[in-house]
Amino acid sequence: MIKNIVFDFGDIFINLDKPAIFKELAKFGFTEVSPELDTILKSYEMGLMSSADFIAKLNLIFPTAKPEEIKNAWNSILLDFPEYRLEFIEKLAAEKQYRLFLLSNTNEIHIDYVINDMGSERFNRFKTCFEQFYLSHEMNLRKPNINIYKYVLSENKLLAEETFFIDDTKENTDASASIGIKSWNLQVGKEDIIKLSEKL
Repeated sequence: MIKNIVFDFGDIFINLDKPAIFKELAKFGFTEVSPELDTILKSYEMGLMSSADFIAKLNLIFPTAKPEEIKNAWNSILLDFPEYRLEFIEKLAAEKQYRLFLLSNTNEIHIDYVINDMGSERFNRFKTCFEQFYLSHEMNLRKPNINIYKYVLSENKLLAEETFFIDDTKENTDASASIGIKSWNLQVGKEDIIKLSEKL
């Protein structure tokens, strides 16, 4: 029996344009994610460097870009947060049938942008729906590493078999499923979180 639901954020609640960052960086010479760039992105997502250091490191890779242009390119992934999804999670929280958690790979620049774009009041409406609001850069952990799921389970005394996890990235749901968490790899554009009851 499912008692706990853990939600991803991007492309589950807020819409994303994942290729946008690299399209924007292509203006400054980006061609592919090098091992160096991959390490920087993952380290920043785990909160292992400051936002200033992150922009500075990207500036060394893309020297023709201004720091503000890099920041704008980085935020270009973030689109809208539809009101119907916010109302959905508020209704689910009000019903108190499940313990609700958020678990997102994100970073300081992105979450600051989201709060500013949504407005703090609307963002807080969203955040207060969850018992815990886990962001990778605050945890120094990231999906799909198994330790992030084990942390959420142990920290909140959850049983894997009573927990349901939703993420749009198959690698992440494969990892959660490997430790016994019931997992839904939501197909963006074909499925929507508001149909959650059909999956439980």
